[in-house]
Amino acid sequence: MPNQFFWDASALVKRYAPESGTQLVNLLFSRVKLERMISLSLAVSEVLSVFVRKRNDGLITDAIFSQALAELRAEVLDSPFRLAPLEDRLVFASHPLIVQHSLNATDGLVLRAALELRTALRRAGDDLVLIASDQRLLRAADAEGLRAFNPETGSQSELELLM
Repeated sequence: MPNQFFWDASALVKRYAPESGTQLVNLLFSRVKLERMISLSLAVSEVLSVFVRKRNDGLITDAIFSQALAELRAEVLDSPFRLAPLEDRLVFASHPLIVQHSLNATDGLVLRAALELRTALRRAGDDLVLIASDQRLLRAADAEGLRAFNPETGSQSELELLM
């Protein structure tokens, strides 16, 4: 079964702003077609907010900020990378996960979307891997039986097995 990769903003941002785990994120982008990558549309806004925060804190220059936005647009917005819309149904379906796993709203949405997508993909003979660096989200994903990979703590060999 080929894996599809569902990105949380905590991992996706590493593609455009160097952080711990960027090397493995870049490896995944270099070896997996964008058609096999998915995220909530909300993740793009979250990544943008990280860029703004880094620019405002003086951690990146205006030029690096502009370059990161251009790369995000090219690889995620204007490409076969798939963005799942944020629907009210998903918001309300995430509430039990928020309560059960003490998640913030965004992590609850990411987890609910990933679980639903995994079910649909498995019916088609594929599977899903959550790519995230948020520890609480990763613990909740594990508790829900969702495969996940953390680029901050995972190894290249672990990632290669998922690709």
